[in-house]
Amino acid sequence: MKQAEIKNLSAEDIQAKLAEAKTEFTKMKLAHKISPLENPIQIKDLRRTIARLNTELTNKQQ
Repeated sequence: MKQAEIKNLSAEDIQAKLAEAKTEFTKMKLAHKISPLENPIQIKDLRRTIARLNTELTNKQQ
């Protein structure tokens, strides 16, 4: 997700997306340990998306 898309979301939507992204990240890491992913860059992108969501959630709560 891009930063502009995240800024338009409400705090509840961000929390929902964050929970979804965290579960997807866990699944992706586990799948990568079992057999290498075709595109391991997805793990890095998902980790950055989680960080963006956390940052925007913190900003909205202030």
